[in-house]
Amino acid sequence: MIRVVLVDDQELVRAGFRMVLDAQPGLEVVGEAGDGAQAVELLRSTRADVVLMDVRMPRMDGIEATRRIAPAGSKVIILTTFDLDEYAFAAIKAGAAGFLLKDARPAQLIEAIHAVHSGDAVVAPSTTRRLLERFAGHLPEPGAAAPAPVAEGLTDREREVMLLVAKGLSNAEIGGRLYVAEATVKTHVGRILTKLGLRDRVQIVVYAYENGLARGGSG
Repeated sequence: MIRVVLVDDQELVRAGFRMVLDAQPGLEVVGEAGDGAQAVELLRSTRADVVLMDVRMPRMDGIEATRRIAPAGSKVIILTTFDLDEYAFAAIKAGAAGFLLKDARPAQLIEAIHAVHSGDAVVAPSTTRRLLERFAGHLPEPGAAAPAPVAEGLTDREREVMLLVAKGLSNAEIGGRLYVAEATVKTHVGRILTKLGLRDRVQIVVYAYENGLARGGSG
């Protein structure tokens, strides 16, 4: 059973998500919070596998709440709209496992919860590309003080896979591009995560862009 906590300052939004999730076998909503501070307090006494987190909330926003919650082990999925992408990106850097649009279809929401629970990312490739295109101008430019060494220890193939992940390609798409099995791509991604000390493929995207290894674009 995947235990889920809902965090949103709009009660109707929480009710809608609860209705969808409670109807699914294997999912259980174990708590709700109306802001980040309440969520942090709730999770001190309630174990949750996945937290659906709004971004803009009173008292404590979703970014700060994610920063406090993620290290304890709960996987955080940020819920956002396109005009809040900046907040979603910051929350991912704070430790969120990915993000969804608030108007995502129920099937997408359920799939995302299962994906995050199993250790995968929830950011759809096409959405990743749109997000990163918007952020290309906001990310730090690599300069003399850029972190070094960057991507130390990666093989040429692992670097290639890392850059394709940063472009928002799925494992299947990367496998097709490189003419290798999807399972092989998954192995490469796992080695990249281990070598760079990253948590998931979303952090690979952040790492690649912040270190000047990739730039926004759908190419």
